[in-house]
Amino acid sequence: QVQLRESGGGLVQAGDSLRLSCAASGRTFAYPATGWFRQAPGKAREFVAVVGRSGSSTNYADSVKGRFTISRDNAKNTVYLQMNSLKPEDTAVYYCAAGLSSTRIDTNSYNYWGQGTQVTVSS
Repeated sequence: QVQLRESGGGLVQAGDSLRLSCAASGRTFAYPATGWFRQAPGKAREFVAVVGRSGSSTNYADSVKGRFTISRDNAKNTVYLQMNSLKPEDTAVYYCAAGLSSTRIDTNSYNYWGQGTQVTVSS
């Protein structure tokens, strides 16, 4: 089993930056991929970014490419999502999730989920 805990959300203005953290514990070695997803009110949960175990394999949703950066610190069992140039449409609850492959971007491919952290971007 894997436990995930997100932190770092908050209320910011358009154009600001935030860094989200996802701290993992448990059998993290069994699930090498960590993804970030988000869910806005009334919308389906959507893929944001994913990173593989080494940190060299990453993938991003088109909507965040060039603005968001995913990284990981394996010594701390923590994955980060640096979010720059935030827009009101980035407002959502952000979740991190553990899975088997960094090539997968569908929610069904991720086995464990955190509770989420709220990000609100005002215009």
